[in-house]
Amino acid sequence: MIALTVLASVILAQAPIVAASHQPAEKAEVDVAYTTLAAGMADEAEAKIEANDSLDSQDPARLINLGTAYAAQGRMDEAAAMFKAAILSDKRYDLELADGSWVDSRVAARMALAGLNSDRAFAKR
Repeated sequence: MIALTVLASVILAQAPIVAASHQPAEKAEVDVAYTTLAAGMADEAEAKIEANDSLDSQDPARLINLGTAYAAQGRMDEAAAMFKAAILSDKRYDLELADGSWVDSRVAARMALAGLNSDRAFAKR
């Protein structure tokens, strides 16, 4: 299992993604700014994610977290683009949500996008 420190705060009422798994037998940690995002430091999280050369640019966890950081900064169009890129990424694996449930990375990205669109619709009322 590859344990990623991931946060997609716009999905499931701010439920963070805390881990990802390609194969349950393997385990490694990759920092994608979960702690920084959870602390509300979107600018720092964005910089940290972008500076992490160990992450593939199309890694769904990276894309979801960048989208989360952008959304926290009010950059909704850029956030939506990141979530859409995660949906379309050739890479795909399961992500563990903070509540302990597991979802496919594409499902998590779709939920993030739906949450973002829901927030937009709510904000317009």
